[in-house]
Amino acid sequence: MAVVDLEQQSALYFDYQATTPVDAGVLNAMLPYFSDHFGNAGSRHVHGRTAAAAVETARHQVGALIGAALPGEIAFTSGATESNALVLRTLFSGPMPAHLIISAIEHPSILNLAAELERSGHDVTRLPVDSTGLVDPSAVAAAITTRTRLVSVMHANNEIGTVQPIGEIGRICRVRGVLLHSDMTQSAGSLPVDVEALCVDLASLSAHKFYGPKGVGALYVRQSSSLRNGPGSGESGLRPGTVNVPGIVGLGTAAELARARRSTDAVQVAALRDRFVSEVRTALPDSIVNGHPSLRLPGNLSITFPGVEVDEILRADPELGLAMGSACTSGRSEPSHVLIAIGLSRTQSRSTMRIGFGRETSWDDCRRCLDRLIPLVERGQRKAVGQHRFGPLRGTE
Repeated sequence: MAVVDLEQQSALYFDYQATTPVDAGVLNAMLPYFSDHFGNAGSRHVHGRTAAAAVETARHQVGALIGAALPGEIAFTSGATESNALVLRTLFSGPMPAHLIISAIEHPSILNLAAELERSGHDVTRLPVDSTGLVDPSAVAAAITTRTRLVSVMHANNEIGTVQPIGEIGRICRVRGVLLHSDMTQSAGSLPVDVEALCVDLASLSAHKFYGPKGVGALYVRQSSSLRNGPGSGESGLRPGTVNVPGIVGLGTAAELARARRSTDAVQVAALRDRFVSEVRTALPDSIVNGHPSLRLPGNLSITFPGVEVDEILRADPELGLAMGSACTSGRSEPSHVLIAIGLSRTQSRSTMRIGFGRETSWDDCRRCLDRLIPLVERGQRKAVGQHRFGPLRGTE
C-alpha cells in the first residue's frame, strides 16, 4: 500500500541551481537504452553499433548546444566535477611546476584541486572579484606569465548568478597562448553559449543542471588542445570504462531541448524572478540582492535578509525547497567563499539565501513561497532585534 507523504503535498522547489527534474522527453529517450537497445557501445555486433550510434548522436547534440566546431570535441564524463578534474590533473601532471590562474569564486571542485596542485609544487593565482562577482579581464592579463599553463574561470556562478566576461578573457588568453577552461555547468542550458566565439579551449558541464539525468556530463576539448590523448583509452583518450549509453542519450536529448527552449525559458524565469524580488522588497525593504544586476543567470536570486539566520528559516520550513548556497557546501559551518569574496561579512553570509527558478516554476508557486517565507523572515528579524536589546548579537564578527 502506497504511503502518502503529507509534507510532500505542501513542498515547493526553488533550488534549480542545485539540480533540475528530468524532462519527460529526456526520460522517454533514455528508456529504450535500458532494455531494447542495451548493447555495449564498444561491441562490434548490431547491438553495440546501435548503442554507439546513439552516443554519436548525443555528441552532435551536446556540441551544437555549446557551439563546438566538431562533435569529436565532446568527451562524455560522469559530470562537471570529473571534467574539471580531468582538465587540471592532466595539464598539471608533468614533473615541471607550472602556473594556474583561477577566480576566487570558482566551484569547490576547482578550488580543492588548485589547493592540491599547490601542495605538489605548482603555483596558483586566485583572482579577486568586485562586489558584483565579476573578474576583471585586465587582472587576468596581468597575472599571465611565461609559466602559465591554464586559466580557469567559470562562465556563471552557481551561488550569485553573475556571468563572467568570458569572451574578453578568452581573447586575452588566445593572444598570450594560454589555454582557457570554463566551468559552464550553470550557463550551458540557460544562456547562449558559443565556445568558438568565446575563445574557450575547454569547458565542463553536467546534464542534471538542464533537465537531464544525474551522473553524466561532458568535457569540451578543442581539437588543438594539448589535453587530448591522455592516459585513458576512451573518450578522446581521457577516461577508460564502459560508456553510460542511457545517461549519454539523456544528456544529448536534454542538450537538444535546452538549445530549442533556453531563450523562451530565460524570459519566463527571469520575469518570475524579477516579480518575486519586487514582492520581497515591498514587504522587506532592507533585503539586498547579490550579484550583478544584469549580467546574471535568468533563474538565479541570491538575497540577503539582514539580521536573520537563514539556516533557522530553512529548518523551520524545509518544504520551501530553498538553499543557503551551493549544494556542494551545504552542511558546512564556514561561510560561503563566494559571498565573502564579494565583500559580505560572515554574519551577512549567514543571512543570505539562494532562490532558484526553473522551467516548471509557476507564479502560484512563487506566491505560496512568498506567503510562507516573508513571515519567517519577519519573525527572524524581530528575534534579532530582541537579542540586540538584551545582549550582543551572536556571531557579529
